[in-house]
Formats: sequence, C-alpha cells, structure tokens
Amino acid sequence: MAISTNCSPRSPSSIRPHNWPSLPVTEVERPLAPPPIATALAWARARIGVVDARVLLRHVLGCPSAHLAAHPERPLDEEQWCLYCALVEARVNGEPVAYLTGEREFFGRSFLVSPAVLIPRPETELLVELALAHGGAHPRPRILDLGTGSGAIAITLALELDGAEITAVDAAREALWVAMGNAARLGASVSFMQGSWFEGLAGERYQLIVSNPPYVAAGDPHLSQGDVRFEPRSALAAGAEGLDDLQHIVAAAPAHLDDDGWLLLEHGYDQAAAVRGLLTDAGFSAINSWADLAGIERVTGGRWPGRP
Repeated sequence: MAISTNCSPRSPSSIRPHNWPSLPVTEVERPLAPPPIATALAWARARIGVVDARVLLRHVLGCPSAHLAAHPERPLDEEQWCLYCALVEARVNGEPVAYLTGEREFFGRSFLVSPAVLIPRPETELLVELALAHGGAHPRPRILDLGTGSGAIAITLALELDGAEITAVDAAREALWVAMGNAARLGASVSFMQGSWFEGLAGERYQLIVSNPPYVAAGDPHLSQGDVRFEPRSALAAGAEGLDDLQHIVAAAPAHLDDDGWLLLEHGYDQAAAVRGLLTDAGFSAINSWADLAGIERVTGGRWPGRP
C-alpha cells in the first residue's frame, strides 16, 4: 500500500508502511501540528470508530492498548501523526484494518496478512477447534489443510498438536509466501505446497483434511461491499451457488483419507444442508454440522469409512 498525504503546510511527505496498492487518500480537516494521543484518538473516532482508531494508533506507536489509556497526554511526533492520518483516511476509504497494519489475531496469535490472502476470521476458529479434537485422537496425526492462505489454520494446528505432520496447499504463490513467513515467525513446522487442491498429492493419505475454501456465490452483492471487496476474489467466490470448490473437495477427498479419516469443511451460513448432501452422496458417515457462537452452522464434516 502506498499512502501519501501532506504532513504539514510546509513540506509534503509520503508514507509507505507497506508496498501494497491503496485507494487514493482524501484530505480532510485535521490538526496541523502533531497532537497528544487523546486528541488524535478523538479526531480518528469521528471518522472510523473507536476500535479501529485505537488499533491503528497502537500500530503507529508500537505500543499496547494500555499505553494509550495511561498516557493520553503524550504527543505524537510529526512522522507518527502523518502516518496515523494517512492510515485513518485509508480506513475511511474502506481498506481493511488488517491490511493497513499487516497483521490479524487468530487463535491467540498474531498472523501477518496482505491483500494476497483472506483475512482470518473469528468464526474459522471453530474449524480449528474441531480439527484439534479429531487430530488429537492420534499420537502423530497427518493433516492436510487445503487453500491455506495466510497459513492460520495449518500453523495453529502445528503449534497446538505435538508431533502432528501438517501439509498446507494453496494455488497462489503470493499466499504461500505469507504463510511461510508466518510459519517461520511463529516457529511452526508445516510443509507448504503450491497447487490446486489435491494436485501433486497422488498417493498421499491423511487422517484429517480441513479446508476453509471459497464458498461465496459469484454474484453475491456482498463481494463488492465492505472489507470483502479488498480481499482476493479467488479466495472468496466459487461458482454460481458458491459450492464449486466444496463439491470438488468432497469428491476428491476419499482418495486421500485413511479409513476412518475425517474431512472438515467451513462453509457459508446457508450451505450446511448442501454440504451434508455432498458428503452423503460421496459415501461419508457420521456426518454432522457444527454451529459457531452466533448459532450459525459454520462447519460440516464426516468420517470416511473406507471401501469394503
């Protein structure tokens, strides 16, 4: 992202916290001199809300949230104020906070993100919790994460399950760079592969396959609204009904599952019944759907009984 703004009436300055594309920043009235923390937050809250204002200021200052509350009188320096203004205006223009700061928390850890990957979401933690329960039943589980993106799922499983052998696949090289960076940063042992779903995995079998694949209908108007419009479309949309990738994964998974191995899939709020049907048709057993904290069936899975 390249963000440019006039830092003072005397000397325009360009702030580039990340080398990512950005919407143009619209200049708005603001204090010209660098203000104290309390004034900076008050200015930003009027434009983007209190939570985003605090997250962005913490990012600029490199300090915890408690510091903002404990030192409201601390003044920003000119560079900090210039950068903060630029980030606030980028957020006003709709850019996701996670892309502006370059990170997002998931399962208690901070993951690097970029516009090359989907931003990890809290509801996906349900998929991880279920994967931990199923993977934890084996002393050294072999687990495959399809469409790994930032690597949040695969890396979390690797860090939470001692002895697990994790393979993570993504078709996008740029996404794999982000995922590998996260694995190195967090000290996780994960094997990363570039490919489309099961491509390059002939003969490989796993005790657990997990995926948060694209599942939004291509014509869904939400794709052009809010934060989602900045995220990679290839990680979101999957055909007219949003089921294309789910269908492919369910159909191909049996060839890569051990007997009694599990397939767990995240999906859209209204797709649980359809995914249960796909699993039934493919010969899975013990099929179930699990609801997230909002009561929405968010993950569906089944056990592969093996062929007689």
